[in-house]
Amino acid sequence: MRTFTTVLVAAATAVALGACTTPTAAPGPDAPAGEAVAPDSVQIIVPADPGGGWDQTGRAVSEVLTSDGIVDSAPVTNIGGAGGTVGLAALANESDPYTLMVTGLVMVGAVETNASERRLEDTTPIARLTEEALVVVVPAESPYETLEDLVDDIVENGQSVTVTGGSAGGADHILAGLLLESAGLDPAEIPAQLNYIPNSGGGEAVTLILGNNVSAGISGIGEFVEHVDAGTMRALAVSSAEPVEALPDAPTITDAGYDVVLTNWRGLLAPGGISDEERAALVSLAEELHASDAWTETRETRGWADAFLVGDDFADFVDANIAEIGQTLRTIGLLAS
Repeated sequence: MRTFTTVLVAAATAVALGACTTPTAAPGPDAPAGEAVAPDSVQIIVPADPGGGWDQTGRAVSEVLTSDGIVDSAPVTNIGGAGGTVGLAALANESDPYTLMVTGLVMVGAVETNASERRLEDTTPIARLTEEALVVVVPAESPYETLEDLVDDIVENGQSVTVTGGSAGGADHILAGLLLESAGLDPAEIPAQLNYIPNSGGGEAVTLILGNNVSAGISGIGEFVEHVDAGTMRALAVSSAEPVEALPDAPTITDAGYDVVLTNWRGLLAPGGISDEERAALVSLAEELHASDAWTETRETRGWADAFLVGDDFADFVDANIAEIGQTLRTIGLLAS
């Protein structure tokens, strides 16, 4: 079984993100290296348009940080485009060290497929927060009753079957490619056979699906579950190893006959080159967020699994994920060898 659970893993214009934050106190001359000095506020960059999983994550982080009094303010700014790499470029130009940008598997793939000048290696990894299964959905009026119906039609009719999801090279795109590979399609044929329509935010994908303007959609469960519950979309399968409580009627992709498991992680990055003290303060802030009851409730409501990892362990995870995703994109023909 091909399994990618937790290890699968234009320059931006200057963006005004508010006044720079300042720590509550500067470390004294005798302060040990790496001592956490809590900031009064942080800025949060969501590298996508409103409505998608990154936007939901960024706004949930902001809400919990401020409602629990962890910081006084945590304004959110959306900088969408190119699978998050426009936001990544903005982070690279950010002078305020107390800035957090939402990131995840989608950005890892987009950096490769967009040949981004700015890379995740240029940032400071702070924390992995969650992971989430993906779901393949179709409009309620769709003739596809099963995942096999959809995949067989793509294999047989190629470009006439349209699939929408997040940015090119991201988790949604990768899942579509893995499904076709598992169905027996030669990886070299996948790019020509798969008519994938990328979007910079989950709201765009929802509009296309509800308008019956695409054949199917792929995204995180949290982005589509309310529409499935409302009966305007039908869930064909989820990408986790086990069934998902939020979509009890949807089989797993493996149960549907395809040897693919894929979950999408999300986390937080800070600008590259920040000091040890600044990094420690942001890690401490992430730990407070994770320990709060409000964050636990948010995760459970959204259907996000806990995948908390901080500091060097998270940095090592990101490095491994970059290598894994690059190889996967090449294997399924979405990136040149």
